[in-house]
Amino acid sequence: MKQGIIFDMDGTLWDSAENVAKSWNLAIEGCEKKGGLKAELTAEDIHGVMGKTMDVIADILFAGLDKEVRMELLGLCCERENDYLREHGGVLYPDLEKTLAKLKEKYPLYIVSNCQKGYIEAFLDYYRLWDYFEDIECYGNNLLQKGDNIRLVAERNQLEEAVYVGDIQGDYDASRKAGVKFVHAAYGFGTIDTEVPRIEKFSQLAELQLF
Repeated sequence: MKQGIIFDMDGTLWDSAENVAKSWNLAIEGCEKKGGLKAELTAEDIHGVMGKTMDVIADILFAGLDKEVRMELLGLCCERENDYLREHGGVLYPDLEKTLAKLKEKYPLYIVSNCQKGYIEAFLDYYRLWDYFEDIECYGNNLLQKGDNIRLVAERNQLEEAVYVGDIQGDYDASRKAGVKFVHAAYGFGTIDTEVPRIEKFSQLAELQLF
């Protein structure tokens, strides 16, 4: 029976909020249509929207702009963000690569995120983690919701059982929609309103009975 682990990104593998905020501020500063936007986005602003799809993030952070301008600015921010993260990275959770190496001895590993196209690739490029993952998928590639993309990755990799590791309620809800198991990364950005298996640090995942 083929079993695999599918990971969320933000709040599960790393915290990129500070550098995302820096990159978006650079993009906003250079945009002539920024209007009356808040002068500086902070890491807290980014933490507050992580896990949401990119269109929803634009609606929240750029609420004072017309939709067409919001989406244009979003595109500029995402492009700048990918380049910035590919150069500067983010903050990996402790023992991440060592734990991935242990997990890969037993299971194929995957990533599914609600991020823009190129974000996962920037993460893998900066930390040179490509060899640990068999497949990746995101909202920016196909505009599918996270639950649909988890199911897509499971099906195209012929997984008979899968577990999704994420940190917020939306991750749990997506796992339910996809019909896979769930582990809560409780060190991340959110809580879960249901009793589920949980880890307090990433390294504990290698010791958990997943299937």
